[in-house]
Amino acid sequence: MKQQIIMALAVCAAVAGIAEKRPNIIFLMSDDQSSYTLGCYGNPDVQTPNIDRLAADGMAFDNHYDTTAICMASRATVMTGMYEYKHGTNFKHGDMLSSTWKKSYPMLLREAGYTTAFAGKFGFELRDTPGSKKLELPADDFDVWGGGPGQTHYQTAKNKSMAAYADEYPHSTLSYGAFGRDFIQQEAKSDKPFCLSISFKATHRPVQPDPKFDDIYAGKTFTKPGNYGRENGEHFSKQSKSGRQYGRFEEWGYDDNYDSVMGKYNQQVYAIDVAVGMIREALEEQGVADNTVIIYTSDNGFFCGSHGLGSKVLPYEESTRVPLIIYDPRLPNSGKKLRSDALTGNIDFAPTILKLAGLPIPGNMDGEDLTKLYNHPQEAIHESLTLMNVYNQSGPPTTHFMAVVTKDMKYVYWGYAADGFEETEELYYLDKDPMELTNQAGNPEYSAAMQQMRKTYDQQLESWKAEGVTYNNYQPYGTLFDRNIDWAEKEPMLDELSKKTHKE
Repeated sequence: MKQQIIMALAVCAAVAGIAEKRPNIIFLMSDDQSSYTLGCYGNPDVQTPNIDRLAADGMAFDNHYDTTAICMASRATVMTGMYEYKHGTNFKHGDMLSSTWKKSYPMLLREAGYTTAFAGKFGFELRDTPGSKKLELPADDFDVWGGGPGQTHYQTAKNKSMAAYADEYPHSTLSYGAFGRDFIQQEAKSDKPFCLSISFKATHRPVQPDPKFDDIYAGKTFTKPGNYGRENGEHFSKQSKSGRQYGRFEEWGYDDNYDSVMGKYNQQVYAIDVAVGMIREALEEQGVADNTVIIYTSDNGFFCGSHGLGSKVLPYEESTRVPLIIYDPRLPNSGKKLRSDALTGNIDFAPTILKLAGLPIPGNMDGEDLTKLYNHPQEAIHESLTLMNVYNQSGPPTTHFMAVVTKDMKYVYWGYAADGFEETEELYYLDKDPMELTNQAGNPEYSAAMQQMRKTYDQQLESWKAEGVTYNNYQPYGTLFDRNIDWAEKEPMLDELSKKTHKE
């Protein structure tokens, strides 16, 4: 008991000290990174010493989800702390409104006196009204800008705002490490706190790893996950197999060239790890490491052959569950190799960053403060999260879904029921079946769980209907995803649901 009291007093003292000086904040985000690309997430085949050390110094989160597993919508969610249906930003729908962007964490921090910087793939642009054709990046809304439009480029010289780094760092991944290093060197001299956000292009395709690291995985054999291959995806819905994720298992070589494909993929992660090391070294050299909070994550996961799939988007674990590491050196819990199995999501980043900066969390945000878990690893901040996809490359919206996930269960509803498809439900008991190898939707033993997850799903859908934006074609999904409405009532909406309002 005495030891517990001492620890409690230490935490209180630390929190009181934190309030006196606002911390610097670094938010690092990779692209298309699976959790099993990191040693700290249990993969012995890879080399990620800097990210592993970050996890050992701070806290790794084991149940962290990107609520929309595709880059444009996910990045907008990170910035705003809102579900996609509230920020209204995704491919084939539309870019973010300027009024929404004004409530993002970079804008709110800058207004509060933080020096802000961004580098890398921004992911979306801004428009004043839903019908406006004028789009622009918010470069002027940051004190230092190294961002770019669209997918950006792996060749540093092709990224206009990063061209000054091209000679020394011709591949963009290390150029972002250098950008972070230089920004830290500059801002360490200032009395103002800073917020540095870097979004790496890696590991997004096309596959272009930095040749500087060609020898890291040369000839390496990689262990395939337990749910690798088409035979482990036969129980998935027909809808999930209708998109490009299904064909990419073969098109991208996971079926017959696995080791080579994964070698290049993990080589890209290795370069990110080196860049993370550059940034942490700069913090130490400039004497600001002890007052700088670092957050590391990915915009979505990647199947890498699991279930016979490639790419992302779908509601399954490899696509939606991603790495998350937070290191706050100011807190007594740091350095203890902490892990949290609490349910967390990318809606939580903006609220967390604002809380770290001592700012109030706006009521429009859907997320929670992750630092609660850092201080109290056994606690929870969400009972459930909503997962969704309303992006479709072409044709009818067969791969559109809404799902809900709890710490132990996942329920998926596929509402498209034309052209040979049927309305489909999936239920996975993640606690016992983390690789989603058995759909329990028709299992009588799980009838009570099914009813509870349906209830949770219906409640989340009501939030979509009540709070979803009235532009960019989001309202029809309140009907498509309603499992209590017959397909005959939904079918007349197909033309509206298939609209292409944004060019990918």
